[in-house]
Amino acid sequence: MLDEQSYSEIRERDVGAIGKHCDIPSCHMLDFLPFKCESCNGTYCLDHRTETAHKCAHEGKWAAERLRRELGVSKTPRQSGGGGSSSSSSTSTGHTLASTAPPTTCPHQKCKTTINTPRSAGVFCPACKRTYCLAHRLQDAHDCSSLPPLPGTPAAAASLQTQAAAEKARAAFARFKAWTSTKTEKVKEKRQGSAAVELLRLKRVAKGDAKIPAEKRVYVYVEAEKGSTSSRLPKGEFYFNREWSVGKVLDVAAGELGVTNVNNRGEGEEERLRVFHVEGGRMLSFGEKVGDAVGSGNTIVLLRGVMAAELIEV
Repeated sequence: MLDEQSYSEIRERDVGAIGKHCDIPSCHMLDFLPFKCESCNGTYCLDHRTETAHKCAHEGKWAAERLRRELGVSKTPRQSGGGGSSSSSSTSTGHTLASTAPPTTCPHQKCKTTINTPRSAGVFCPACKRTYCLAHRLQDAHDCSSLPPLPGTPAAAASLQTQAAAEKARAAFARFKAWTSTKTEKVKEKRQGSAAVELLRLKRVAKGDAKIPAEKRVYVYVEAEKGSTSSRLPKGEFYFNREWSVGKVLDVAAGELGVTNVNNRGEGEEERLRVFHVEGGRMLSFGEKVGDAVGSGNTIVLLRGVMAAELIEV
């Protein structure tokens, strides 16, 4: 059972301690049943046995040690910022007692407990980098997963980068919607003539791999959107194998039009090319078969800098 007091009686069997004088200079009473302070190891009489009564230089040390025993904590050394050493204590749950931190208030919204004091230790949470009172030390108790990262931490920097990327994505999406709303109308105006006659003309002039069987060919118009992609040729007529993936069609089309393609170099989303299907009004996924999404006579456009394009439905 843990001791409930910060002092203990010196037993009679400790012969050398019998008849000790109180360590308080102004008292110095000879006491045959003296008390030992568990914080400073001093010897005191009945009147000065408590930490408050003898103004203990290590007040709270006994209480902190008792708290560590209650929590099942082990001391681990760590280096302080000035090159010296200080000590912290790690609990069995991975939390750390903030024994050397200045007194402060528990950061839990509904808690006003003052922590980092001899009577109320603070417990550091390694996940959210905050120090809490004992009641809110567990992650579930302070809703750790939903807390924003503290400023100046790597997590905060990552959060700012994510927000900046999201802003760029929203701006790119706004430009994308404005572009597609006008592009579809222009394609419809250009295709006002006979669809059959136009398809025959397309099949006559389209370029592609001659080894592709005629029954597996899909004939399309390919354009490079000038606002996001510079190309040697602005547009062209091609045929592809309908079994090819959209990713392969993109590689071939980019090569034919002279568009710089860095998709296979691991570049950021701002530099990646995407394929927009005008008639379908959506961005095509790299893995789907072009013949399942695009028909002969349709138009596809190469775009650059559209974030999370596979999720966009126009």
